[in-house]
Amino acid sequence: MFPAPTQKGTAPFRGHRTWYRVTGDLHTGRTPLVIAHGGPGSTHDYLLRMTELAASTGRPVIHYDQIGNGGSTRLPDRGADFWTVDLFLDELDNLLAHLGIADDYLLFGQSWGGMLGAEHAVRRPAGLRGLVIANSPASMPLWRAACEGLKDAMPPVHRDTLRRHEATEDFDHPDYQRSVYAFYQRHVCRANPLPREVAATLLELQSDPTVYGTMNGPNDFHVIGTLKDWTVIDRLPAVAVPTLIISGAYDEATPATIQPFLDHIPGARWELFEQSSHMPHVEEPERFDTVMKAWLAEVG
Repeated sequence: MFPAPTQKGTAPFRGHRTWYRVTGDLHTGRTPLVIAHGGPGSTHDYLLRMTELAASTGRPVIHYDQIGNGGSTRLPDRGADFWTVDLFLDELDNLLAHLGIADDYLLFGQSWGGMLGAEHAVRRPAGLRGLVIANSPASMPLWRAACEGLKDAMPPVHRDTLRRHEATEDFDHPDYQRSVYAFYQRHVCRANPLPREVAATLLELQSDPTVYGTMNGPNDFHVIGTLKDWTVIDRLPAVAVPTLIISGAYDEATPATIQPFLDHIPGARWELFEQSSHMPHVEEPERFDTVMKAWLAEVG
């Protein structure tokens, strides 16, 4: 069981609602940690382990569901022109203002959440005190190229199945789905059994793939959505806060995809989790907590 929230609610946003939960007390004077989940179109559930940092550090931890899934407003009829990076940046700014923490906060972004975090940080918001980019690429062209290499390294039966059905865009074929799952077991979450909170997020994605399908594509490694050419590399020198980069040795976010963060964000440092893929927070939870506590103590 994870710590119970001390506060739950929704923030009004452009006629819609952004769901959030707070673990800990926002009025203790400790800089809160805001958690931005992956996807796009995922939910907060798979990152709930991070609520434990509230108890161990005395620092409030804020999770939220980005608009389009989870407890936030779902808009299955909206097209690609609605689902933009700027939409989610504005939503984050709105949530920070709603909670009254826009002048003092830390941001942890995982996967797409780290991409969003980088986009947020390059704008130099006055209240941002530190940034964690976890398992995220600095460029989707780099990510796509890396995923092609990871697919090539799959056992031939899965490699060939993925290639065959991607060529015909038959993404719902059972054979294709089995090979997608095999890829995910290698490069997304190696924890066995799959944690319940991770399974909950995957079920949410399946039940409403609107945002994910539009911006990403049919799965993590075949990116054909609106994000396929996204990059933040040229703007990274603008990041002006302490930045920690996290990745796993088996991560679909390979070293080539994260290297631009290290090359271009002043003072950025890297923690590699040797036994993890895309979710070190559940694959190596003890070491993950140690790394995060040390970073929070340093920047907080």
